[in-house]
Amino acid sequence: MTPAPIKPEISIDDLDKIDIRAGTITDAQAVEGSRKLAALQVEFGDHQRQILAGIVQERADLSEIVGLQALFVVNLPAREMAGARSEGMLFDIGYADGITPVLAVTEQNIPNGARAG
Repeated sequence: MTPAPIKPEISIDDLDKIDIRAGTITDAQAVEGSRKLAALQVEFGDHQRQILAGIVQERADLSEIVGLQALFVVNLPAREMAGARSEGMLFDIGYADGITPVLAVTEQNIPNGARAG
């Protein structure tokens, strides 16, 4: 793989607008009627959210990510996809470069809801 060019610079204020938090995936199920989407139930310490992620085709067994603590963008507007509601975005690496994505996970368990930055 040849790395893509670096995107244009942004300000620290732009970066500060993105709310990235650690959350533990408590369940992962394929979304009925979709070939790509999985519905992840994610624990953020003070609340749970459903976050849809297009990871079904890359994973033979969605249960392998249950229990993992990963990073999520939590301040995106809620969105309906394939008849299901997504309340954030899984932070994964690789999809934009055409390689099998991997989850951005924490090095060790930290409190759910802890913020990046």
